[in-house]
Amino acid sequence: MLEARTIEIVKSTVPLLESANTALTEHFYQRMFRDNPELKDVFNLSHQQTGRQPAALFAAVLAYAKNIDNPAVLSAAVERIAHKHTGFSIQPAQYAIVGHHLLETIKELAPDAATPEVIDAWAQAYGALADIFIGREEQIYTDNETRTGGWRGPRTFVVQEKQTESEHITSFLLAPADGGPVVDFRPGQYLNLHLTSDKLEHKEYRQYSLCQAPNGKNYRIAVKREQGGVGSNFLHDHLQPGDSIQVLPPSGDFFMEVTPDTPVVLISAGVGLTPMRAMLDQLQCQSHQAPVHWLHACENGSQHAFKQDIQSRRQADDNLNTHTWYRTPQACDQPAEDYDATGLMDLTRVRDAISLPGAHYYFCGPVPFMAMVKDTLAGWGITEEQLHYEVFGPHQSL
Repeated sequence: MLEARTIEIVKSTVPLLESANTALTEHFYQRMFRDNPELKDVFNLSHQQTGRQPAALFAAVLAYAKNIDNPAVLSAAVERIAHKHTGFSIQPAQYAIVGHHLLETIKELAPDAATPEVIDAWAQAYGALADIFIGREEQIYTDNETRTGGWRGPRTFVVQEKQTESEHITSFLLAPADGGPVVDFRPGQYLNLHLTSDKLEHKEYRQYSLCQAPNGKNYRIAVKREQGGVGSNFLHDHLQPGDSIQVLPPSGDFFMEVTPDTPVVLISAGVGLTPMRAMLDQLQCQSHQAPVHWLHACENGSQHAFKQDIQSRRQADDNLNTHTWYRTPQACDQPAEDYDATGLMDLTRVRDAISLPGAHYYFCGPVPFMAMVKDTLAGWGITEEQLHYEVFGPHQSL
């Protein structure tokens, strides 16, 4: 428990943090990578270059400072970050490194304000937060290790299948090289890959949504080739059936959890359909009793992943309803056969169908798309508890 004086001092630094903005976290990462270059093998450097990671870290630091006297407000963010950390195999000793560079950054950027009292207060505050993360992450590690098919740390898997799903998306079926079972996951969670190769400058950790229901034997992920994406381009260009890859257990705080009589609406755009497919697969494996709606938007037929699969599922299941938007259909794309509407997704078009009592809505895609979905559904009176979404990469708020 932090002392009242410590809390008071940390909260008094909020204006200083706000004035520094992401310059604080950009300086922090530059300093840390300079003095501890081994951490380049842990952090996603692509997110450093785009500025997403410094922005996400700054938002987290600022939120902690503002709410240090009410940490319960941050519980959802802590859970999300802890799951991300276990996917990077973060260890307690690394928190000490991060804490050192955070305090040194404050001293270097604000030497006048960084009095011994301020630095001591932030040291205590950071230590308390680090203890929360270390404790929660150990719980996740232990849970993954002790469940049937579970393990801790990297485990060797073999690529059983590599399948093109669309112009930019490829799926990979991965099974453990030791022939043993794999731990179950909750649909919506992601798989953690540890990429090492002489074709990569650094070791790379990447997290990709699982796109089929758990079966205890293998995992399927779907990966979109991102322009300039180190991890995705490596997987698309170099990982082939028969190759080995290091895998850490599934994790993630975004997952489907519904009763058999709960209507479910799955809403996606682009590669955001990957966790939705795992959810749909699970619902159909369990012969879900309530209506299920699949709403998807993409550019055109060439970028429509899992199209045949979803069409086959719809034809075989009277309980499944689908609606697809193509922003700019190609000449070969057939209306009413390949897609139902043109342009961006417009939920008002299907409002009567998906406004179901007690329904739960799961959505994933680009941030502006998810903001539209959230705002639209909230405008219809759908409660926050019925809305579930995930932002790929460093966490952002909608």
